[in-house]
Amino acid sequence: MEKNGTGILEQYTGSLSHRIEQEYHIGEELYRGDIKRGLRNSDGTGVPIGVTRVGSVLGYMIEDGVRIPVPGQLYYRGIELNEIVEAHRQAGTFGFEEVAYLLLMGYLPSRGELDRFNEIMNRARKLPNGFTEDMIMKNPSRNIMNKLARSVLSLYSYDENPDDTSLDNILLQSVKLVGAFPSIVANAYSVKRHYFEGGSLHIHFPMEGLSTAENFLRMIRPNTKYTEEEAHLLDMMLMVHAEHGGGNNSTFVCRALSSSGTDTYSAIAGAVGSLKGPLHGGANAKVMEMFRYVKENVNPKDDGSIRDYLAKLLNKEAGDHSGKIYGLGHAVYTISDPRAVLLKKYAKHMAEIKGYAEDFQLLEKIEEMGIPMIQAKTGSEIPMCANVDMYSGLVYTMLGIPEDVFTPLFASARIAGWCANRIEEVVTCHRIMRPAYRAVIKRVHYDPIEARPAHYNFQL
Repeated sequence: MEKNGTGILEQYTGSLSHRIEQEYHIGEELYRGDIKRGLRNSDGTGVPIGVTRVGSVLGYMIEDGVRIPVPGQLYYRGIELNEIVEAHRQAGTFGFEEVAYLLLMGYLPSRGELDRFNEIMNRARKLPNGFTEDMIMKNPSRNIMNKLARSVLSLYSYDENPDDTSLDNILLQSVKLVGAFPSIVANAYSVKRHYFEGGSLHIHFPMEGLSTAENFLRMIRPNTKYTEEEAHLLDMMLMVHAEHGGGNNSTFVCRALSSSGTDTYSAIAGAVGSLKGPLHGGANAKVMEMFRYVKENVNPKDDGSIRDYLAKLLNKEAGDHSGKIYGLGHAVYTISDPRAVLLKKYAKHMAEIKGYAEDFQLLEKIEEMGIPMIQAKTGSEIPMCANVDMYSGLVYTMLGIPEDVFTPLFASARIAGWCANRIEEVVTCHRIMRPAYRAVIKRVHYDPIEARPAHYNFQL
């Protein structure tokens, strides 16, 4: 590849792209009958492809074939998330470790079982000897999700029995990954900050006796300092992101890979790659990008100004010109997203003490005004709500967490759900996923090369 200008390979592929786009085109009229585009039914609901006991999402009821909106609820092993979060908030305890245990083992631990699990987590957070130096520092990446996926695949080489898919071994690998993810993310960020942003290199090791949330804040901050309120707010973020039913894209990827009999590291790396996408885990960063556009172009105290700019967003005249107001709407939730409800409830005080009260209020106005505007534009009468991404980015920002760490931190919570779903897939299904696509190919004859027309002319 040439250092200056466009290289030969880029010129070659660029000259082909228009023709290739025509060859790959599939008209909307071909998505008919029982074809489920994006594994979605025509009413937007997901296509059932299996059963699970790990988690479930409730956003509507079906009565006589009609969707009836209800307040959103999220269940971990049959226990409503709100109950878990509220119990820990009232007790002043950290809950992510208990949630991870619940998802992985299938039941709530006793005091002794939780204490033992916390001791195991202390060990699991320590990366293998030389891992940070060899796998993170020697090959820095500008994208932490990319580095996380590569690191997960690299852990295969540190495992003496990586391909064993027995329950005992997968559980062992899962516990190690739940512990390792926050450490990998914190170290990858520190290395990125040093190599690509000129910052000092600070590598802090996890400390025994601290929760996942406390350790993450300690490791990612140069001075290792944090407050109890900050740690408890991050702990809640980890709890709400730990699982979201087997139908979300990254969990589906993990289960599809697991169904093939592949190793744990390959299945989890695939899930990380899925979560990296801006339509999935990267959505919170898109909300913050949109929020910056809004702040630059509106008077936060003038509702008319806000409404006018939201109209421009919807008309593709502003922002990223996608026509979207990010953070509004959800594939399942209708009246409310329980995760967003929790964030709004417990992040407000942090916004006030951190100087983000006006930003928080502006997000609430975007939610309040944006929903009816979207419904009017689409002609939909189905209730719509703010999803968790509407507020999670601002919460991370208030905690001093950089934007390029938002999605990796999401992954550091969701790893518990991924591993639980992988175990369930391996233990219960015993059959490779093999979806089908309807071929819409026009049959043609093979032409000798001398009889084929030239579609482009590329010269080296």
